[in-house]
Amino acid sequence: MAEEKDNTAETKTKVELEQLPEGVILRDHVYDGIREYDQRLPNWWLFTLYIMIVFFIGYWVAYYQFGWIKSDVERLDEGMAVVKAAQVRELEKVAENLDDTALWKMSQDTAVVAAGEKTFQTVCFACHGKDLSATMAGNKLPGEPLNDAIWKYGEGTPMGIYNIVMKGSPDITKGMVAFEGQLGAKGVVETVAYILSYHEPKSDGSAQPKGK
Repeated sequence: MAEEKDNTAETKTKVELEQLPEGVILRDHVYDGIREYDQRLPNWWLFTLYIMIVFFIGYWVAYYQFGWIKSDVERLDEGMAVVKAAQVRELEKVAENLDDTALWKMSQDTAVVAAGEKTFQTVCFACHGKDLSATMAGNKLPGEPLNDAIWKYGEGTPMGIYNIVMKGSPDITKGMVAFEGQLGAKGVVETVAYILSYHEPKSDGSAQPKGK
């Protein structure tokens, strides 16, 4: 029986060899009745492999030996430096013509106020409330109310409010942190304009709720 089985397997292998396309080569090794192809890999596959090997060697030499390629950290630092420089230029440009009058005028600009509202309702509401009352669901929030005539810092003038938002309160342990880095000069101006849109100027230039 064993000899008959071997003859059957040999006959099957011969038939398989006869049915193979011209030029196809099989390895002599057989496992579980399966024989493997022993063909040369296609040129496109070999070329891709060789190109990647050359690229890797070139990249390795350029990066580790000569330092021609910057690391991700270096590129990130350079990008952050560019952003910081742009923020400084923006601050200088905004500060050139910024005063109480300019901020009151911006508080009447619907586009500026809308942008400031978006920022306020995203960044500031957690401490000052969505309606500027520093309360939420009847509970007192950490911040001060911004919809009344009482100003803890900055004497309630537009520029005073602007400086507090930009640089933070004098005592950071009891007041607001600086938002200069997070919002930039433009974002701070828009947010202050939104706050001022709930107010009108008093005779001394400070802000009071409209209609009071």
